[in-house]
Formats: sequence, structure tokens, C-alpha cells
Amino acid sequence: MLKGKVAIVTGASRGIGAAITQKLASLGANVAVIYAGNTEAAEAVCENCRQRYGVEVKPYRCDVSDFEAVRTTVAAIKADFGTVHILVNNAGVTKDGLVAMMKEEDFDRVLDINLKGAFHMIRHCTGMLLRNREGCIINISSVSGLMGNAGQSNYAASKAGLIGLTKSVAKELAPKGIRCNAIAPGFIGTDMTREQADNPLLSMIPLGKMGEAEDVAEAVAYLVSAKYVTGEVLRVDGGIAM
Repeated sequence: MLKGKVAIVTGASRGIGAAITQKLASLGANVAVIYAGNTEAAEAVCENCRQRYGVEVKPYRCDVSDFEAVRTTVAAIKADFGTVHILVNNAGVTKDGLVAMMKEEDFDRVLDINLKGAFHMIRHCTGMLLRNREGCIINISSVSGLMGNAGQSNYAASKAGLIGLTKSVAKELAPKGIRCNAIAPGFIGTDMTREQADNPLLSMIPLGKMGEAEDVAEAVAYLVSAKYVTGEVLRVDGGIAM
């Protein structure tokens, strides 16, 4: 389905990002894996995809909050792969705390990675997408960006901002054949969320359980192939935000 296409996935060394990478590779895409620090994990994801699916998958270490670092990394990806057709902005962090006591640096760091990081990637990849006159951008937001969450004002703000970014980019690039959508996961079983196993919000999930990273990856696969869908926010949350 995606044979010959090139995808970039940020935050791809583990969890949701790794699952998305594997899903796109299974569909035939070559993938640039962007990660922040765990080289061993990123290499493992790449090798697994190469062995299982016979596609080209290469890791790139990059702090997506750094505008110039992203520029350099995207240039390296262009040199290695030639172009890009799919961009999945998944990189994200949490620095939870009550707003009355939150440190400024904790607020800034979350927005710098979760929101500005997505902007940086879109900004530096758009030229290639425009030249192709086709493309798909998918931003991984969160139900926290739709409904808020006590103790996560920085995270919720960053994820709500991603939704606004998604809709604006969708309107700008639609005339050029480029689609931009967002996915809003709920409680997904990853390293980031398993520590919240006693969170009272879990009892509010209509489907009665956490989701899996693969559930989000399946949503990415749908949006990659959904040629008449843009500016949409697809919830993958077991119904918690309905």
C-alpha cells in the first residue's frame, strides 16, 4: 500500500512511535526514525522493521525542540531518502504538576517539545511535500487537549495547541494536495501512562480498559490512506472524551 513512500516518525524509539513505525513499515514504507536519546532502542526498532518487512529504516537522533537541529536532521533525511511523503509528529513529554506550583521551565519544556517540535518538523518538511504535490501530516495530540486534565495544564495546552496547528496547516496545504490530521489518544499502555494505573479517570472509560499503542498505529494507517479526510481529530480513547 505504501511501497516507495517515505515516512518520518518522531519519538519513534518506543511506545506509540515504535508501533507507528512498525505499522508503516509493514505497509511497505521506508521510515526515518527520529529519537531523542535512546540509541539502542531506536536501532532495535529499525532492525526489527528491516528484518520483518525488508524496507529501509534509519535512525536519526534529534531534539525536535531545536529549530536548527530539526533543519539539519531533515536535510540528512532528504539526502538519504530523497524526499518525504508522510510525517507523523509523535514526540512528546510530560512534566505534570498543579498550576499553582508549576515551574516555568516545566511549562516551557513541554510546549517546546510537544507543540513547537511539531511546528519545526512541519516547517522543514513542507518544502518536500509541496514539491511532491501530495503528502500526509499526522499530529499525535491527546484527549487531554480536548477535555483538559488536572495536574497537566502544560501537557493539555500543548496538545490543544497541536489541534489548532493541525487545522490551520490543513487549510493552508489542502490546495496543494497535502492533508493534515490529528489523533487524540486516551489512556494508552506505554511507559508514560502505566505509572497512572491508579488514575480515577480509568474507571470513566466506556470500553473499560486502556488502549494499546497498536490501536493508535492503526489510526495512523487509516489517516494515511484516507484521501478525502483533512483537518480532522480522530479520538482513540475508548470513548472517554465523547
